Amino acid sequence: MSRQDVKGAGAPSPAEPTGGPPTPVEPAPLMPDPGMPAAEQPEGGPASVGRPDGEKAGSVLPSGAAPGRLSRVGLFVVGAVLVVEAFWLFAALPGAALVSDVGALLVAGWATVACAGVARRHPAPLRRFWTLLAVTMALAALGRAIWTAQRLVGGDLPHTPLVGVVFTAGILTGTAALLSSPSGPRSGVGRARTLLDGVIVALALVPIGWVLVFRGVAAAELADPARTLGLLYPMFDLMQLTILVAVAGPARPLWRPMSVLAVSLTIRVVADVVYVSLVARADYAAGHPIDLCWPLSYLLIGLASGNPPPPDCDGTDETAESPLPPWWRVALPYLPVGGAIIAVLLARRPTGQTPPLVFVTMMALLAALAVRQGLAANENLRLVARLRRLAYGDQLTGLPNRLLFNRLLRLALRDGRPVAVLLLDLDGFKQVNDRFGHATGDTLLTGLAARMRTAVAGDGTIARLGGDEFAVLVERNGPVSPERLAERLLDALRPSDGEEDAGVHPSASIGIAEYGPQHASHTDLLRDADIAMYAAKAAGKSAYRTCTPGLRESAVSRAELIADLRRAVDEEELHLEFQPIVDLASGAVRSAEALVRWRHPRLGMLPPARFLPLAEETGLIIPIDRWVIHEACRAAATWRARAPEATVAVNIAAAHLRRPDLIATVTAATASAGLAPRALTLELTESALIEGTDAVLERLHQLRELGIQIAIDDFGTGYSSLSYLHRIPATELKIDRSFVARLGTDDRAYATVEMVTRLAGAFDLAVIAEGVETERQHEAVTAIGCPRGQGYLYGRPDSPATVGQNRA
Repeated sequence: MSRQDVKGAGAPSPAEPTGGPPTPVEPAPLMPDPGMPAAEQPEGGPASVGRPDGEKAGSVLPSGAAPGRLSRVGLFVVGAVLVVEAFWLFAALPGAALVSDVGALLVAGWATVACAGVARRHPAPLRRFWTLLAVTMALAALGRAIWTAQRLVGGDLPHTPLVGVVFTAGILTGTAALLSSPSGPRSGVGRARTLLDGVIVALALVPIGWVLVFRGVAAAELADPARTLGLLYPMFDLMQLTILVAVAGPARPLWRPMSVLAVSLTIRVVADVVYVSLVARADYAAGHPIDLCWPLSYLLIGLASGNPPPPDCDGTDETAESPLPPWWRVALPYLPVGGAIIAVLLARRPTGQTPPLVFVTMMALLAALAVRQGLAANENLRLVARLRRLAYGDQLTGLPNRLLFNRLLRLALRDGRPVAVLLLDLDGFKQVNDRFGHATGDTLLTGLAARMRTAVAGDGTIARLGGDEFAVLVERNGPVSPERLAERLLDALRPSDGEEDAGVHPSASIGIAEYGPQHASHTDLLRDADIAMYAAKAAGKSAYRTCTPGLRESAVSRAELIADLRRAVDEEELHLEFQPIVDLASGAVRSAEALVRWRHPRLGMLPPARFLPLAEETGLIIPIDRWVIHEACRAAATWRARAPEATVAVNIAAAHLRRPDLIATVTAATASAGLAPRALTLELTESALIEGTDAVLERLHQLRELGIQIAIDDFGTGYSSLSYLHRIPATELKIDRSFVARLGTDDRAYATVEMVTRLAGAFDLAVIAEGVETERQHEAVTAIGCPRGQGYLYGRPDSPATVGQNRA
């Protein structure tokens, strides 16, 4: 065979100048970044980390084991071999082909030992990769040894099947090593997609290489497959380089060994392109300086194995999130296809025929593109299914979510099916989160969802609407009625003994609404179920209620009243009336309690009991309290001109007492009205005081230091704890009207009022008897010794100008 021969598929590198066999050219094995986070490790083996005490075989050695533990002697030897080989080849000394073979054999063997050694020391996610890479280097050394032996024995180019099989196996193991790297794809479909990307790039470059290398080379006998197939070597290198870019990903900083391996592959690509070009032009002779590139690439692979693994390669990093790849990464396998199309046109012969190799390559490229697009379509379908699960499923419980439930409900109503909705809210679930934490709450929700799914079975569709709220869609003409299904759900959620002991009570309140002519849409049906659910809560929880016209009307009226209340303060619909507090001995008015009224534009005058509870539920009590304090202070400032000792009393809500801006509100109100702080009394209920924190008590002490009076309202109906009387800086105590109303008819009520009066005297508190409406009650409280009284007998609530003049 002549010197112009090109080595066949799997054949080694160029022939010696004397006509001996060529030096083998193996496709470069690739190594992915073993330092990439193991969160993306491939399927193939669980991550494990060796014990620091070294008791487990194969444990991870310290990272300092890199270059020093790779045998500096071996590194020095292979470095010396490359220096000698470079000198020999550039000096064109005799026996250059044999020197090239021996040098490449020694460096490949050293790289094999280096990769095998690091495979034993590194964590499990890296062992498979390093083992495959060691096998690749061993096959390179074996193929070179077989080539050298056959060349020395036969004296000709040994293009034998054995040599081709060995080097082809090296291509396969190198690619497998790359695909099994920790940063490589984890699924079989992902590996196939990455491999196809590399194949597409390689096939697309074959026509390009044909035009650039062989076009116009008349001396090359291109009809011989052994010569034309030599063009595939740079293509194999570029295929693996494409895979390297694919598995490296754009997510994280490039690990140093990956950079070294990229340089190794680049050297291989350049060497193979130059080699094929030289052979095609009959300018190549074995012992050419280009032969130095192959052992140099082996050396770089061995050096790459000396780097330690990154800290997170054991798979413990669960926080890493893979970002979207850049556009060029997605388009990478398709970019060379356009060049391949142009190359096919340029490669056409004058007769109009396309070279067989180019034609076959283009057919294979089309097949690879078709398979790749099929995989992409399959992945798109899987992605659509996953997005649908994410869009319509609850990620915590696995139940349908609100979006899917509303969709199913609308579909049922559109089809005219008679349906009912059960709306379920867990009772006291917030306390579970506050006491045990959200992780425990999530675990509890998952367990309760499983219970409810079992209870509903096939008789309905249960969904989690959000938080601790669930819903069930039921066919009204089904085998189970909505009421029976609600009972099953309540039974399933009854706490077990263990849950009782732990303080977890997974009960629920359920509202039922059946679709009817009164519902214009699915939102109306859900609104009625919500109304019934809150009615179940008001009935004592762990119960169910069905929405009735009465419940609906009450709820609608309540919602309208809340909406009107939001506008009442701004539109000046609220006003104050004052009820006098008199001195029982003289009958003189000593103070007046401010009572808020609402002049509703449609419902007329509303008493506090009608709207203040709603204000406390919605948080509107805070702006109402502020308005009352300012208005009461302004009113008191006007009547103190004629009664300098008269004061004003204002009720303060518990929510307002807990706010740190209460002191600023009070001081601003007295200052703007020109009212002395001692002329203002803040009335607080027992429940608000007993629930007060240390911060609330400190706030009360600050108010007292400013001169503000503190009164305990409705004493005797709350906790009535003597301990808090020692802590609270109160100045007045108001006996609840329920005791005063029974004076003269109930001896125990008389004794209670008398006891409270004496108790207040012991604590140096002024006593006010509330609810005095008859002369008999007046005589009783006077006889007991109460200094002051309040009630209709002394005056009904009235305007500031006439306070105390409207007596019964």
